[in-house]
Amino acid sequence: MPTSWKVAGSYFEACNCDLACPCIFLSPPTSGDCTLLVAWHIDQGRFGQVNLDGFNTALAVYSPGHMQEVKWKVALYVDERADQDQRDALTQIFSGQAGGHLAGVVPLIGEVLGVKTAPIEYRSEGKRRSLRLGDVADAEIEGLPGQDGGDATIAGPPFTLVPAFPAVVAKSKQMRFSDYGLKWEVSKKNGFFSPFAYQSE
Repeated sequence: MPTSWKVAGSYFEACNCDLACPCIFLSPPTSGDCTLLVAWHIDQGRFGQVNLDGFNTALAVYSPGHMQEVKWKVALYVDERADQDQRDALTQIFSGQAGGHLAGVVPLIGEVLGVKTAPIEYRSEGKRRSLRLGDVADAEIEGLPGQDGGDATIAGPPFTLVPAFPAVVAKSKQMRFSDYGLKWEVSKKNGFFSPFAYQSE
């Protein structure tokens, strides 16, 4: 029997597209390719009997063209505070191996550059989200002001890593990544953040 699991918490992403990223509407990236860094913070999570509360994971994605038409290169980073069972569980969930929503992303991936453990610092303060991934990456985004001071959101886009939650539209203060021969640094580009919830099917 496949292991039953459930994780929920907060999510954010930053990419090199202009606001709001056209990829989520099945259009080509703004500048021909897409460099994307995503992060998840788990508030509550279990994989079978393994407790995943409080851990972070991150995924770096390079898509050399339209995200639905080319194969991506990806690198997964798992919280170094996790023990071996927790690392294995996080890897299975966030690589899509354990099923759930992220399993639908697997056919789009052409090459897994690697899976590493790393110190991952995730912060959420008001409309700001930030990530520091050791000396490999850091990112900070801030939500755009919407009507009457609320959030500007996009609900129900056809392509998203986080279904069922409206995405708050944000702009990056900065987003830097350097690993596996990939290197990018952008600012004032697209970001999204939202709650997330995934579970085994």
